[in-house]
Amino acid sequence: MQVKIDPESFLPLKPAAFHILLALVDGERHGYAIMQEVRQSTNNSVKLGPGTLYGTIKRLLADGLILESEARPDAELDDERRRYYCLTELGRRVITLEAQRLASLVNMAAAKKLLDGRIAGGNF
Repeated sequence: MQVKIDPESFLPLKPAAFHILLALVDGERHGYAIMQEVRQSTNNSVKLGPGTLYGTIKRLLADGLILESEARPDAELDDERRRYYCLTELGRRVITLEAQRLASLVNMAAAKKLLDGRIAGGNF
């Protein structure tokens, strides 16, 4: 019998886990590509070092939020030592819930007039 895991039990996510899961929403990536995506998407304000990145990946794997992909690019186009990661269905539910939770917090801050409306896509 399979135990159903409540995605909300993972919330709130630590920042590194949030950024890694968010980087995997668009598809599988290897570790260095995750680091680059996080750096680029945050305009260099978040830089995951190797220890943080791989320690967090290890926890996300153990929690069943991501999987190591068995699919490999052509060996001539890629380094065979790279490991590729992808979201599981549970991981997708968790990152979606966390994004909704954070959006709710931002909306509360906006209602208190703490934001000046310059955040892209905001309701304020």
